[in-house]
Amino acid sequence: MEESISGFKQRGDWGDVVEHGERITLALREAGVDGDAFHEFDDWRPKAHERIDEDVSEKTAKQASVNEGDGEKAGKTPGDDLQTAGEKLTESYEKVEEDDTEGAMERWGESINHVARAADSASRKAIRKVEDTVYRKVMTQMAPYYFDNELISANVTEVARGDDGETFEFEVNVNDDELKAEVSDVLAEYESEIDRWHVETEKRTEDVAAAEGVEPPEEEGGPESTMT
Repeated sequence: MEESISGFKQRGDWGDVVEHGERITLALREAGVDGDAFHEFDDWRPKAHERIDEDVSEKTAKQASVNEGDGEKAGKTPGDDLQTAGEKLTESYEKVEEDDTEGAMERWGESINHVARAADSASRKAIRKVEDTVYRKVMTQMAPYYFDNELISANVTEVARGDDGETFEFEVNVNDDELKAEVSDVLAEYESEIDRWHVETEKRTEDVAAAEGVEPPEEEGGPESTMT
């Protein structure tokens, strides 16, 4: 592993970059890091059973997509909002007929808000679709697969392919300098104390059970564990 101002970099085969991600994740946990930003990186980092051009590409496109707007967060489609806008406009006319100017203006304003929210949701959906398509089909051919949030900035790139297999580079930067120093110390301990790192792999006990005609063994780490 190389350490520089831009982060912690590992060059090697797929197993090497998977191990690098696992070490940094564990080092962050040992430094007391938790929360959404940590789990987002833990979900994104390359896994032993994944492929860079399929799984990591999909996760990167999802991570890079435009955030949800108010309408999407409320679970409303553009059609839902347009229907509500029409209902509010009708109510506004009814208030005018009742000489309720204040009520009419209130309903009219609500109608406009729903129209605006519908337009926002439709725009985000269109941008997201184009963004995903462009990223998957074009950008990953020229740029690394990347991740970025308030905690971590990372990218993994396939740098060579030959008879000996593929070679990758995985660089991870911890955005907070003090935390980065803590992580660096923990990683240094791993380098000096751990001779062989046990890479996590997805369990497939169901396949074994089906082949042998026995019940799968209880998974280690609790009922929700999927790694060993």
